[in-house]
Amino acid sequence: MAINPHIPYGRQDICQDDIDAVVSVLRSDFLTQGPQVPAFEAAVAAHTGAAYAVAVNSATSALHIACLALGVGTGDVVWTVPTTFVASANCALYCGASVDFVDIDPTRYTMCPKALQAKLETASQLPKAIIPVHLCGQSADMKAISEIARNYGISIIEDASHAIGATYEGKPVGDCRYSEITVFSFHPVKIITTAEGGLATTQNQKIAEAMNLARSHGITRDPKLYENPNLGSWYYEQITLGFNYRMTELQAALGLTQMQRLTKIVDRRTAIAARYDQILANFPVQLPIQAPSTGSSWHLYVIQVPQNYHSQIFDDLKTAGIGVNLHYIPVHTHPYYRSMGFKLGQFPNAESYYSKSISIPLYFGLDEKDQDRVCATLEQSLLRIT
Repeated sequence: MAINPHIPYGRQDICQDDIDAVVSVLRSDFLTQGPQVPAFEAAVAAHTGAAYAVAVNSATSALHIACLALGVGTGDVVWTVPTTFVASANCALYCGASVDFVDIDPTRYTMCPKALQAKLETASQLPKAIIPVHLCGQSADMKAISEIARNYGISIIEDASHAIGATYEGKPVGDCRYSEITVFSFHPVKIITTAEGGLATTQNQKIAEAMNLARSHGITRDPKLYENPNLGSWYYEQITLGFNYRMTELQAALGLTQMQRLTKIVDRRTAIAARYDQILANFPVQLPIQAPSTGSSWHLYVIQVPQNYHSQIFDDLKTAGIGVNLHYIPVHTHPYYRSMGFKLGQFPNAESYYSKSISIPLYFGLDEKDQDRVCATLEQSLLRIT
């Protein structure tokens, strides 16, 4: 009996131009700290309209240096959402701060402005920063969130790990109109990839300089920043505590060629999502809801199924070779965060979303035959429970 091949929920798309770019770097003089990283930063800055871009080895590193650049430290608190990967919360802990959460909007599944306002009105300590998360490629309602945060003097880091190539109010996510910093991820299952890698954009020169220092040991070779006299062309100073979060030339070269295909990649993912919308329209599942102010880059296509059959449907698809996943287990329910005092029931919208959600395959190379197989397998599973 023939066994159907596995269909992953997401995967990178690598073309010959990508391979050639990486091989070219391997044959060059620079494997790190060469010309490719600034070129990649310039490409992302040009796409987003940000004045500055700082590339690092992961989006987690980008979130960490973003918090550091905003002065997050011991005694501070940072708020994010429960429906995210743990890095969105962990980055504040790395700085010695504490973390709290704002529940998600029940239809958009991103930070709820009403919940944010209500929490701020009763907070015993205001957050130093908030980190809205652009889930599945769709931007949070940044205008509303920004208006609320500005009234309280709170800084904003957009976690756009899912959203390179997305738009909000007709402009690219990452332009930082409504935030101090935006962070992107280039993990292999994201929209474009640098194998591993991340990047932060900002319109603020001082923030950019702080992130540049933090990503490379806190060392500067800029004489304008020296505390001591410039002793020669060999001279440098460590002026703060930093880390080795640098992106390699290999990663940046791959990112550059991927950026050249960004529009094509997003268009293809959008077409796949639209086809899912059409095929699944009459299935007894909740399809993704898109706000009219957003243009998603469609990192994920998440359906919601009847809660009582969530595990059964998930396992049916997985057993059939369909690479489903779940984005995300609410951060506050993990044992590490439960040990801090967080409890089930604190963020009901996030917990409800988790109890029904399944990420089904969506990636550039997903063809119609495999997409049809995903839908047929889902239909069979749903028929068994009705």
